[in-house]
Amino acid sequence: MSEVIAQLSVSLDGYLAGPESGREHPLGIGGERLHDWVFGLRSWRAGHDLEGGTTGPVDDLMAEWIERPGAVVMGHGMFITGETPWGDSPPFHTPVYVVTHHPRESVPKAGGTTYHFVTEGPEHALSLAREAAGDRDVSLAGGADLVQQFIRAGLLDELWLHIAPVFLGGGRRLFDHLGAVGAGGEKPVAWRKTQVLDSPEATHIRLRPV
Repeated sequence: MSEVIAQLSVSLDGYLAGPESGREHPLGIGGERLHDWVFGLRSWRAGHDLEGGTTGPVDDLMAEWIERPGAVVMGHGMFITGETPWGDSPPFHTPVYVVTHHPRESVPKAGGTTYHFVTEGPEHALSLAREAAGDRDVSLAGGADLVQQFIRAGLLDELWLHIAPVFLGGGRRLFDHLGAVGAGGEKPVAWRKTQVLDSPEATHIRLRPV
């Protein structure tokens, strides 16, 4: 069965996006700094029809990420903030299943991306994404609330964290509501590291739940 993987950049103080994230500031104020590490990589630039770029272990990591997903699941908030900057040729190149309470017709875009809007909940969106992905993996794109739901439900197989050396001081935290023992006595999810890469721009950690 395909795996569910999430690849996310976070600040040193744990934020996935800066303050006031929304249509005007898709990554929140200052949040674009979380992704500075990726813009110069050859694999990322090739995916955006740009030439050149650096190679090496971090670029290899990104190239693996680009190849793995055959479908994407994301939350409604992420779609709303990202739809305009992603434009008419979004970077996904696969079906994207948006978990939402607002039904609407599917929206096809150039380059193989089609947005499908799923009102039956995250697990149903995942089921549709697995079917579409076939033997490839499913990317859990975010945002923070949806990632937390997948972690609590035991649906996330691998988490790739890119920790940028910045403080945002506010915004959307990735790991809220995951550290306390639940009312039914559930223990917090434990993780094991499978890979760590360090660079001046970010520390890259691959994790699997134990």
